[in-house]
Amino acid sequence: MKTNSMTFAELKLDEQLLEAISYMGFETATPIQEKAIPPVMDGRDVLASAQTGTGKTAGFTLPLLHYLSENPKAKFRPIRALILTPTRELAAQVHESVKDYSEFLNIRSTVIFGGVNQKPQAATIRRGVDVLVATPGRLLDLHNQNLLSLKRVEVFILDEADRMLDMGFLRDIERVMKIMPDK
Repeated sequence: MKTNSMTFAELKLDEQLLEAISYMGFETATPIQEKAIPPVMDGRDVLASAQTGTGKTAGFTLPLLHYLSENPKAKFRPIRALILTPTRELAAQVHESVKDYSEFLNIRSTVIFGGVNQKPQAATIRRGVDVLVATPGRLLDLHNQNLLSLKRVEVFILDEADRMLDMGFLRDIERVMKIMPDK
């Protein structure tokens, strides 16, 4: 078994992502990142579980941002990646990571969750975002009001899926999946 960690450059991530990672003070990938990033970059589905604080968020955020930057879309920005989280606190944390890692990329992101005014959230989405971090309730609420479309989603991430199921979000997750492309 290997004892020294891989560098992020060895994971073949986009140069601007590497710049952001370096700027944040990270040099080597954690074990969960080493295991998760390569298959995600190969376009495979990944189910990963690890302790809190082991870098799981970067494990899905980095290959997602790499993919989006390698496959840019022109002009209007439809939602291309959806990250669903169980709580507003987690949604806000994940969005902070997305923003930090995409610092040097031409990628727009936003976060939506309930308990706050939806108008600014809807306005941001209308201007176009590549990555949407959301809680199920607010996402479905805005979709039902025709304020967002998930027809162009290419990447779907369920963060803390086990916790979402424990919290009773199964029906909401199924509804969300029905309004996205089949593949």
